[in-house]
Amino acid sequence: MPYALNAEVVELNLGSGRMVLEVAYDEPDIERYVTGGSINFDLEVLKGSNAIERETYSLSHVATKLLKVDSALYRLECQLPETVFVKENRGAIRIPFILGMQARVGIEVYEHELNVPGRLRNLSIGGCMVDIQLSESIAIGIEQTIPGVTLTFPNGDIFFTEGKIRHIRPIGNQGHAAVGVEFINLSTSQTESLVHYVNEAEREAAYRTGANDKLLSHAPLFIPGTKEKKIQQREAQERDKRARQSPMERGVMDVAHQLQVGLMYMKTRQVFSAHLFYDCVDTLRYLVEKDRKTFLYALAFLRDEPDWVRHAVQVSGQLADMLIARDPHNAQVREAVLGALLHTMGKPLLVSAALPSLKINMSPAHKAILNGHVEALNKKLGELGWEPTPTCQDVIENASERLDGYGYPLGKRGAQLSDLVRLISVIKAINKSLHARNGEPPCAPLDAYRRIHQADAAYDKTVLVEYIQKYGLYPIGSLAKFSGGFLAWIMDINAKGMPCKVHVTKNLRFPDTNINSVINQNDLYQIGKLEDIVDPSDYGVKMLKI
Repeated sequence: MPYALNAEVVELNLGSGRMVLEVAYDEPDIERYVTGGSINFDLEVLKGSNAIERETYSLSHVATKLLKVDSALYRLECQLPETVFVKENRGAIRIPFILGMQARVGIEVYEHELNVPGRLRNLSIGGCMVDIQLSESIAIGIEQTIPGVTLTFPNGDIFFTEGKIRHIRPIGNQGHAAVGVEFINLSTSQTESLVHYVNEAEREAAYRTGANDKLLSHAPLFIPGTKEKKIQQREAQERDKRARQSPMERGVMDVAHQLQVGLMYMKTRQVFSAHLFYDCVDTLRYLVEKDRKTFLYALAFLRDEPDWVRHAVQVSGQLADMLIARDPHNAQVREAVLGALLHTMGKPLLVSAALPSLKINMSPAHKAILNGHVEALNKKLGELGWEPTPTCQDVIENASERLDGYGYPLGKRGAQLSDLVRLISVIKAINKSLHARNGEPPCAPLDAYRRIHQADAAYDKTVLVEYIQKYGLYPIGSLAKFSGGFLAWIMDINAKGMPCKVHVTKNLRFPDTNINSVINQNDLYQIGKLEDIVDPSDYGVKMLKI
């Protein structure tokens, strides 16, 4: 199916193993999710005092009856399996890592070039499932042979082998992916080690679930050594610094995650899910119209997402904001925003052994490859049989063009570019300048505006003036430094473009301590005068993921 459904547990009987899920779904094809009278689903739990720790558990082939409640509501009556241990086709046992069981994984995608970190979710003699950040999945393809997969257990034991990617899919709602890895070319000693680790994992799972009363302690493999204890301690400290996201921030982050899920489906399932992408567009428009200033503030919290995702969502969000301000009834808005969301998607499609990552500082050869991202996207959309509308295609093809002919991929000039493209090219250029790229530090907003203005005939000056009037010299979402030694996120600006509401995050006299305090206009004097807009990375300010 092109995307997963969200379900809610409405009944659970531990004695009989009966669980009832409710699903809201307004399409006629829900039966396609229930194959052979069974379904697959992930349970995702957010734990801890601020619900910022995450644990997942996947169940396959659960016997299910589908009942229709009304036109868009269904009940799934599930009979849970009797044991958490799953028998695989070849007779091996697959052990789920549950109730806090964990091991770290490194997937070596390109030898000596790219290593993707993750967490072990299950283990068998045949392979394992690894939980990785969705953003790390762009270089991984189904049936791809990988030079190495390394499992590191809590006690310090390490297992290494070659592998093959068997499946990849999104898991849960917090921006993660599940990768199925088959172990290949195992030696006799590797197989013996693997049998030992699977047996230890089975013992640990039995101990934690209480399935075996004779087990009185953890399996030695899962007793943390000194190194693991230090890592866990550091992770706990980082979690303490992390605040729960606001609903607006969650909405913006969901769009970023869905964009990456859509890319995964294009790469691994050869499916273009128009419904998913249009849902992203409609969400952005809804958030802008609901509370544009809170929305603009939330866009800043994408700064630690992959550059292509952050840039796409931030540019699309501002494009929606400016088009709606010009004319809220403009029929172009939906297609224009869709084009802006898709425009940079060709970049991750180009990741290969020649361009192993988009995070590296680009050499001229890498940049030459990346300049083909528009063609790469158009080619992929053609292969998948999806044809954009003229407005959407205009943005996809021309968003990186410039009025002076020095843009790419076709070097179009002035009259060849629509008013829509003139608008989005300014938004894109400013957004690029405000963020670090290829070792270049980000510009302050005033310097970014000056750079665009000085680019002579490259950009439409009237659009630049419109942009500055709308967002000011101290845009919402910028990190400001105040004379009292405080760092604060700008949450709102007044009619003169000056901050009137800020979220104080640090006192530089105590750099290891985080602050979480919102200050309004009348109390701004307490943190001093505004000195400058600064780069969050210079002060170690970043958003940590669940």
